[in-house]
Amino acid sequence: MGIRAGGRTRSREKARVHSGDGVASRRSRVQVEAEDAPPAGEPAVSAAPRRRWLRKLVNRLILVLLALAAIPLGLMLLYAVAPPVSNLMLARWFTGQPVTRIWTPLERIAPSLPLAVAASEDARFCQHHGVDWVELRAAIQDTDEDGLPTRGASTLTMQTVKNLLLWQGRSPVRKALELPLAALADIVWSKRRTMELYLNVAEWGDGIFGAEAASQRYFRKSAARLTPGESARLAAVLPNPIRYDAEKPSRYVATRAGRIAARARQQTLPCL
Repeated sequence: MGIRAGGRTRSREKARVHSGDGVASRRSRVQVEAEDAPPAGEPAVSAAPRRRWLRKLVNRLILVLLALAAIPLGLMLLYAVAPPVSNLMLARWFTGQPVTRIWTPLERIAPSLPLAVAASEDARFCQHHGVDWVELRAAIQDTDEDGLPTRGASTLTMQTVKNLLLWQGRSPVRKALELPLAALADIVWSKRRTMELYLNVAEWGDGIFGAEAASQRYFRKSAARLTPGESARLAAVLPNPIRYDAEKPSRYVATRAGRIAARARQQTLPCL
């Protein structure tokens, strides 16, 4: 009996100890909750609404980015079948200035003009995929004393993308956008379509756009009847068509046209 009584006594003592531990644990939890609670008079702020707001903001930003990416893709798909309008043409129309452009299919343009333009602006037109990384790396390495590139590396695809989808002027942002857009354009457009678009939106004088308008303006003939020499002169003024004149070439333009004509005789465009 003594042993059983002693056991019951120890059991009651253990129960009291466990009960005390439970009470202390509950008190500590209540104390922590009281410390975390906002001061009296201030409403409790839940984290759930903040998370929902951030989630909505992120979703909206994603939708905006997708929409911005869809716009150039949609225009590329449109321009794959329809005659486009360049940003320079739009700017002139908005400011009330005249625009002369006669859309002409590539088959109605003398073959000597694509050869001359490629020889002048993009000799590896048929080899690259929108961006000529070989020429781009060479242009980055070939700089002057101020660290500026001494030559350009814009392909015909990049120039077409700039004229149709971006803006004019020197800008690192625009240049950065040109690269992925040119790569995408090379997927959407065939090489033949890219050349056709370029030759119809290139600026060849004040308000003169496209090969047909330039040919009629400077040589009084259609683009289908251009000679290799005339094509070389048109290609020679492309870097600055406002300053240079294909009809009455300066010594610089004549010399440049001669070099282009020599290169054009060696140029091939099997992708057309």
